Amino acid sequence: MTQKGITLRDVAAVANVSRATAARALNSYGYVGDETALRVLEAAERLGYRANLVAQALRSGQLPIVGFVPGDIQNPFFARIAHDIEVELRKHRHNLLIASSEENIEQEKEVLESLRSLSIRGFILAPTSATDSEHIVRLVRDGAPVVLIDRVVKEVHCDSVGVDNEGGAGEAVDYLVANGHKRIGLLRDESRIFTAQERLAGYRNSLQSHGIALDESLISVSRSTVEHAVEATIRLFSRRNRPTALFTVDSMMTQGALLGLRSLGLAIPNDVSLVGFDDFNLATFTDPQITVVAQPISEIGPLAAKLLLERLAGKKVAPRHIRFPTRLVIRGSVAHLR
Repeated sequence: MTQKGITLRDVAAVANVSRATAARALNSYGYVGDETALRVLEAAERLGYRANLVAQALRSGQLPIVGFVPGDIQNPFFARIAHDIEVELRKHRHNLLIASSEENIEQEKEVLESLRSLSIRGFILAPTSATDSEHIVRLVRDGAPVVLIDRVVKEVHCDSVGVDNEGGAGEAVDYLVANGHKRIGLLRDESRIFTAQERLAGYRNSLQSHGIALDESLISVSRSTVEHAVEATIRLFSRRNRPTALFTVDSMMTQGALLGLRSLGLAIPNDVSLVGFDDFNLATFTDPQITVVAQPISEIGPLAAKLLLERLAGKKVAPRHIRFPTRLVIRGSVAHLR
């Protein structure tokens, strides 16, 4: 059992060396003769001295921990990303500390400040806002290695990993139009989130390219939770001239839309066609299975971790911005209108 109260001074006295020499021997820095080092180590073992290595690492900023700040860890997308980042970091003897912003900008600022106070070595972050970014700009300017994931902030000059959100959303709407739909509803989250802005742009651009006038009444805004998406779906489809199809901008909203449409007694795809952005497990367990815009999620997290590890190792290159293409996975949730 470790004896309490044993200090570095006690070890130095037993080994008959200075405190500085004892510190060098125990922490493997500077020069200490082999015989002296052995004497110090034996004294430490005999006394039961255990240095507080975590405290030392925190003070020196060398604790091998990376901070991950997702939008909402309950979102299956971010949960999978967190898992993949942790697996990649573990290969390189680093650990992951997760602190969700819950899509709240003030909470994001507080979380980042708390992580900085712990001398976390680097950060992987999904910014809550595309415009309120001074705290992230300051983090990068202070020299902290940062990789933005899923979302980009133009003012922040650092590595980023994401997908072609606008192209993916456009492809989803193109597919609905090709199947005869013109009244296409959109269920989206708040516009301050970067991905929401891009997916909204993809929706609008696709409609415009097909000569379909944008009807703002067909766009329903909701927080990105299943419960809020249920309510938003019910509002959108309780109207007299309801959409014939719905595009949802993430998997939480797709699940909410499924429940909302069911509560209204509307069947997919006979009454309403549905396409969602983000694949998710439930999409293949429903009847019919849900057509989705799939992201290469298995590649996003590991790449973000690799980019950050390269920065931690001292790599000096211009910020890298990687955008993966999306893929439309056609299943059975879209009906062809005659």
